Amino acid sequence: MTTRTADARWEGGFPRGTGTIKMASGSFEGPYSFASRFENGKGTNPEELIGAAEAGCFSMALSKLLTEAGHVPRSVHTTAKVNLDKTGEQFSISSINLELVAEVPDIDEDYLKKTADKARRNCIISRALAGTDITLNTKLLVASH
Repeated sequence: MTTRTADARWEGGFPRGTGTIKMASGSFEGPYSFASRFENGKGTNPEELIGAAEAGCFSMALSKLLTEAGHVPRSVHTTAKVNLDKTGEQFSISSINLELVAEVPDIDEDYLKKTADKARRNCIISRALAGTDITLNTKLLVASH
């Protein structure tokens, strides 16, 4: 169907080297380093990009499910918190926590939670990350008519 491309360039040794991550579409290019990945240094990191991919995919999947059910959302805002932990000598993504705030007319919180959980389980990125625990918290904003 389609192939998406991104590239990363790393210069120097580890941990003092630096790199750049870039999307082929030209929509993003940013620096990354040991400090931006494992500390709180400036720049991006692969885990942050995974979080953006998960939040974007989930938001779109939820909008699709809601729209197909006749509940067109006014807004779907998702924040993904990717938790990077170290066990022994190895770093791993231990979990991803999704925080959803949605404004959708004529639904209740329970319907949103059920539909959001289905979107979380079935979006392309969630399925690609099947080995990662992905949790979800939802908040429905009351939509004014």
